[in-house]
Amino acid sequence: MSAPSPDTKAGMPLVHAVNVTKAFHGTEVLKGIDLDVRKGQVVCLLGPSGSGKTTFLRCINQLETLDGGRIWVDGDLMGYEERGDKLHHLTSKAIAAQRREIGMVFQRFNLFPHKTALENIMEAPTQVKGENKTQARENAIALLERVGLQDKPSAYPAQLSGGQQQRVAIARALAMQPKLMLFDEPTSALDPELVGEVLAVMRELANDGMTMIVVTHEMSFAREVADHVVFIDGGVVVEQGDPTSVINNPQHDRTRSFLRRVQSEHQAVEHVPETLQAAVATGTHQELADPTSDSDLDEVE
Repeated sequence: MSAPSPDTKAGMPLVHAVNVTKAFHGTEVLKGIDLDVRKGQVVCLLGPSGSGKTTFLRCINQLETLDGGRIWVDGDLMGYEERGDKLHHLTSKAIAAQRREIGMVFQRFNLFPHKTALENIMEAPTQVKGENKTQARENAIALLERVGLQDKPSAYPAQLSGGQQQRVAIARALAMQPKLMLFDEPTSALDPELVGEVLAVMRELANDGMTMIVVTHEMSFAREVADHVVFIDGGVVVEQGDPTSVINNPQHDRTRSFLRRVQSEHQAVEHVPETLQAAVATGTHQELADPTSDSDLDEVE
């Protein structure tokens, strides 16, 4: 399988995965995943825990190495180069350079606890890209405003809510000006009242044309924001298509069973807020309406 020539790159999807396989300790986790993601698309990966969704996401930016298959991002073969008919691993430095083009947001926020929100966002552009601190600071301030935290530049992670920390994590990923954003269940570690504000930021990114691959159990996001939904189970793509078709009219028993279970569980948000401002206002209203919010627990007990 040869690398695409410069003449064919323009016609390729931004992400082109072919027959991706991966095993851990002899157990196959990915069994031949094919996926195309066009520039500007939002693709949601759905499926039960252990189905391979996160592993596939990590293979895209080479946090996990592939056992078989190929993944191209913007025409570049990830993690390898072809010399003649043989594949050769790229050096760690070359792989790191590829990763700079891809932002990733994890379940846990992974912020530096000893750095402020502003410093967390400035870290990668200054240390990895060599951006001067003045420019990095200006960009970081703009990104804090973009995620609705313009009043929190000096706050440390411990002083922020989970939703605010995840918004800083999104801003940190955006600071590298990625061509692709990967989200690995970005709301799963959040209290329910904070989910909407993170999904709203992601919705705004989608509206701005950011290409996104999102592993999520938030069906409202998959239904309302995604352009394409992929259901993965047992390391294979079982079903994929537009959200309306897959979610409202699944064709496979495994898809139907998964969706019944997920939809029977409580969803943090019924609809993704149109804007971050609306999400924050809703969250504030819920906190005020709840007499046993976290801030009051000590007094209630």
